[in-house]
Amino acid sequence: MPQPALGAALFADHARESFERAVAANKGSVAEAARLFADCVAADGVIHAFGTGHSQAAALEIAGRAGGLVPTSRIALADLVLRGGEDPAVLADPLLERAPGLADRLYALATPRPQDLFVIISNSGVNNAVVDLALKVTGAGHPLVALTSLAHTHAVPALHTSGKRLAEIADAVLDNVAPTGDALLPLPDGAALCGVSTLTSSLLVQMVVAEAVALLLAEGHEPPVYVSANVPGGHERNAVLEARYAGRLHRGGH
Repeated sequence: MPQPALGAALFADHARESFERAVAANKGSVAEAARLFADCVAADGVIHAFGTGHSQAAALEIAGRAGGLVPTSRIALADLVLRGGEDPAVLADPLLERAPGLADRLYALATPRPQDLFVIISNSGVNNAVVDLALKVTGAGHPLVALTSLAHTHAVPALHTSGKRLAEIADAVLDNVAPTGDALLPLPDGAALCGVSTLTSSLLVQMVVAEAVALLLAEGHEPPVYVSANVPGGHERNAVLEARYAGRLHRGGH
């Protein structure tokens, strides 16, 4: 039996193609999400990002990174323990993100204000924690941006009792164009190798931030943007900006 083509160069080629498809597929969605980001920042709001599993990587791209917006907050399942008083044993459950009833706790721990925006990241977009929180925040009147794989979410059954998927609830939907199952390179046993959603999701996040900052500048606002804390004066500059949002910026338990 011939062996499938594998290797670093092949993955890089496929990843570049995925980047190009993500850019082409999301022109309108990036503009919509950027408008929501800019409106939130202009209204003294905070952008809350939530993802479980490897989707946490995209949440980290949004919240608290150099070159990113200061009024950003990361929601994590670890918040239940680190700020919510739960027994650490709850985090040992590999299916915790599928458990019902977490949304109310996570939403309360995020301490949102009415003008705040939520971004929820999930490749499949069907697990209970994700859909619960999406319904919670939209029900409370917050705008919602979803970052998901449309190919994956439409290929699997909806797990939430509402029958809804994340993409069906959001005001703007970013499609990371990852295939069902995420990985790009097929293996002989039918599995696949090398996930791409982290790469394309990060690309889309940075595109939205770039467009949102362009909107803010064009509309006469001074965008609060982080510089690296590892350059001279960076930490001090960032601290001044963060002080505007005292008590509102949570970074996944901290």
